[in-house]
Amino acid sequence: MLDRREFVKLVGAGGAVLALTECGVGNARPAAVPALPPFSVPLRIPPVARPDRQDATTDYYRVRMAETQAEVYPGLQTKVLTYNGQFPAATIVAKRGRRAVVTQYNGTSRPTAVHLHGAHLPRKDDGHPMDLVEAGQERVYEYPNTQPGATLWYHDHAHHTEAEQVYRGLAGLYVLDDEAEHDLGLPDGEYDVPLMLRDAQFDPAGQLVFVLAGFAGRQTLLVNGRPQPYFEVAARKYRFRLLNCSNDRTFRLRLSDNRPFQLIGSDSGLLPAPVTVTDFDLSPGERVEAVVDFAPYEIGAQVTLTNDLAEVESAKSVMRFDIARTAADHSRVPPTLRPLPDLGEATVERHILMRVNLGATISSLLDDKVYDPNRIDQRVKLGTTEIWTITNTDVQAGIPHNMHLHLEQFQVLDRDGKPVTGHETGLKDTVLVPAGGNVRIKVRFTDHPGLFVYHCHMLDHSALGMMGQMEIT
Repeated sequence: MLDRREFVKLVGAGGAVLALTECGVGNARPAAVPALPPFSVPLRIPPVARPDRQDATTDYYRVRMAETQAEVYPGLQTKVLTYNGQFPAATIVAKRGRRAVVTQYNGTSRPTAVHLHGAHLPRKDDGHPMDLVEAGQERVYEYPNTQPGATLWYHDHAHHTEAEQVYRGLAGLYVLDDEAEHDLGLPDGEYDVPLMLRDAQFDPAGQLVFVLAGFAGRQTLLVNGRPQPYFEVAARKYRFRLLNCSNDRTFRLRLSDNRPFQLIGSDSGLLPAPVTVTDFDLSPGERVEAVVDFAPYEIGAQVTLTNDLAEVESAKSVMRFDIARTAADHSRVPPTLRPLPDLGEATVERHILMRVNLGATISSLLDDKVYDPNRIDQRVKLGTTEIWTITNTDVQAGIPHNMHLHLEQFQVLDRDGKPVTGHETGLKDTVLVPAGGNVRIKVRFTDHPGLFVYHCHMLDHSALGMMGQMEIT
């Protein structure tokens, strides 16, 4: 936990309320970053990981976690933590119904734990924050891939260090390809593009600066590990898989000309039907799939993806799309995508409170408690459907939170008593809870007994204790 004296040093006199309002619990005096105008570097698409071997049912991968260097800013080498030397990590593309077995070797100096975020997995493969892979050791994770197709991601989850280790690079996409989607006609191949969004703070030498709860200093935006890049596109439809892998930053994304586009997917895959929007919010850990049609633009036109929640003007532009060529387009967005499953009638209701404690020791709390791996916070009966009401009581400080459940996806029933819209109409595993707000979710616990966690996915908050445990029996 942060000592209050340390906290005051971080935020400076009078800075606490500002930092809290900006969704952290601390601040750091921003270090100078290398001067680089926006849209100076091209977007880089993470490579697709190749299995080391395959058999009739399974793809086998070997991954080494280690500190290495990457060129984030042109001409500068930045120390980062990586999976197999890639920043960000290579995308694992798995097939629904075909197993993936990933052996993770820890070549870093600290313990790690690899969580496949959004996956429906047995306890032993979940990446629980206390199931550590010690330095110099390895762990085998088995992923059955039985759930419907979705954009998942894998990242470090070792408690107390997860915030720093994800920030320094231990994160990658895991796309679960589903044969049932192929007949829908959605954009695919080179027109199916991952976009990993995050923020960072760099010193003058181009090195990452990490301060726990140092949100306000992180004013450099990265997409796929590149600062505010440009991406040359064809005048046709694209499917973008957007992941917010920031520690604490929430984005409100729109195109600079306010042109509408279609949301087709959320955390757990396709929505019931496409939703036409001009903007949407994306909090840490959430994924959204969007189809943007560049056909109405002239060749040579440019349009920017902007963040309307930026605190400073220089951090408002996320990336730029340059319409560079024509291309045939036989893709479509059908009116029906994937119906919501019937989660059954709820027989249990729970109420979860989220807040930050600004006492002598700074901590983040669920139900007024800091995470304790020896404590069971919720006892859940396997096969039961429940409704959880999650309330953010940090009204005065103005601190947003979000909630991520391991193991299961859930339906968001309402937000502050009102029906949800946009990507929240699909199944979710992470949901934003603004200061003073509440959401109700409906979740059914199936298949896998054991001890799983639920927590704020603003990782600086979870590292400060905003996490609980549910035992499913």
